[in-house]
Amino acid sequence: MSDRKPAFDLAAQGIETGAELHWNLETAPLVETSLQRGEGHLAKHGPLVVETGKHTGRSANDKFIVKDAETENTVWWGKVNVPMMPEHFAALKEDFLKAVGERETLFVQDLHGGSQPEHRVRVRVINELAWQNLFIRTMLCRPEADELGGFEPEYTIIDLPSFKADPDRHGTRSETVIAVNLSEKLILIGGTAYAGEMKKSVFGILNYLLPAKGVMPMHCSANIGPEGDTAVFFGLSGTGKTTLSADASRTLIGDDEHGWSDTAVFNFEGGCYAKMIRLSEEAEPEIYSTTRRFGTVLENVVMDPETRELDFDDSSLAENSRGAYPIDFIPNTSEDNLGPVPKNIIMLTADAFGVLPPIAKLTPDQAMYHFLSGYTAKVAGTEIGVTEPEATFSTCFGAPFMPRHPSVYGNLLKERIAKGGVNCWLVNTGWTGGKYGTGSRMPIKATRALLNAALDGSLNDAEFRTDENFGFEVPVSVPGVDDAILDPRSTWDDGTAYDETAAKLVKLFIDNFAQFEEHVDQGVREAAPTPAAA
Repeated sequence: MSDRKPAFDLAAQGIETGAELHWNLETAPLVETSLQRGEGHLAKHGPLVVETGKHTGRSANDKFIVKDAETENTVWWGKVNVPMMPEHFAALKEDFLKAVGERETLFVQDLHGGSQPEHRVRVRVINELAWQNLFIRTMLCRPEADELGGFEPEYTIIDLPSFKADPDRHGTRSETVIAVNLSEKLILIGGTAYAGEMKKSVFGILNYLLPAKGVMPMHCSANIGPEGDTAVFFGLSGTGKTTLSADASRTLIGDDEHGWSDTAVFNFEGGCYAKMIRLSEEAEPEIYSTTRRFGTVLENVVMDPETRELDFDDSSLAENSRGAYPIDFIPNTSEDNLGPVPKNIIMLTADAFGVLPPIAKLTPDQAMYHFLSGYTAKVAGTEIGVTEPEATFSTCFGAPFMPRHPSVYGNLLKERIAKGGVNCWLVNTGWTGGKYGTGSRMPIKATRALLNAALDGSLNDAEFRTDENFGFEVPVSVPGVDDAILDPRSTWDDGTAYDETAAKLVKLFIDNFAQFEEHVDQGVREAAPTPAAA
């Protein structure tokens, strides 16, 4: 496949190796090679099934960004963005390149992060495992074959699961490392076979680069309505982001990572990375169908070794079992992986306190406030007798992947909302009639009816009231939806208990937002909730 090997090869990058190099292999050769090398197994109906070992999710505590002249004042340092000293990275790079030089076989893919040509980044990925090379080829945007000869990477990822970092020599926490050097445009991943680290590394690169160009990077799903109206769905895990954006009447742009430029909402990726645990054909038929296709990569999904039948309910390998597949495996997807700028933004939350209404309309200041807050609530854990929900605030609905200060993304969002006259909605898919343990989950039928009314514009004509705690506008009546559900306090048996719970949630919001107050303007500060009794 010499025609798929670019003129600008590894040697041109200063990477020397005696390995047999496989350049830009397509799906079938990579699957065959994975099977020949014993990296995975073919399941019934065709997907490749692999195991990632002890790492079945991201190693968030082992990720570092090199702190140097480029990043010292541009990265938001803290628990998420942990610094690595340049000298430690230099030692790590030296050892990685030595390991690359010693490998007998390597797989290289030249890909794009981002579907809109003027805002994408050229990424070269070097893998020691064929299945991981297939994964990243599936997940990123694939250049046309005739583009490969002239491909010159801007960023390079080297992923060697067999590499073990030395905490003393490399400044790491353990033998696992994800080290990002934005000056050298090099990312080194070692000690973990979880392929999602590569995908999220590219997301992090774009989250760093695009704001400087005035483009808003987003951890969200997006789709397009019949009238050409784009909707963006922000939301943390468990809030319904994938479910609600997968609508047969709307065209899917993507399920996870997007940019918002002056002219488009564009997918960063060319594939989807869906959770597989407890997947059912009845609940999610489109995603289920991808598990019966050649070209899908299934991570840590349990398979019968004889019949090759898959068991999505078995979590013995991982609770976070995953499937990677090309986006066009889902019906009704955008041909160009992009759509017009948004008409509606939906921020999803699963409020287990039972305080928030099922839908509320936000001003641009309120939208920025709730975007920076990134609120959802987890239900009680496994401890017997504990039924108290736990609030979770993940800035920008994606804090682990945002290198810059959250206010950078928040201000970009506010500017774009104001510029485009975008409608913003907060949708609660959590609890009603009481908090978790007392109330019940918001009916999906009601959520879909309210969402449809927001997207088709009819909700704009509804009568609204001002929420006494959060100050946003809540519809009083919507056709096809029980009026009572629109007023959370009225759904509780004990109004005083609602008031007490609401006051607690308001305080959690205020306490969390204290870290952002000096970075936002007065309008956003005034968008904060206030207890009704205050």
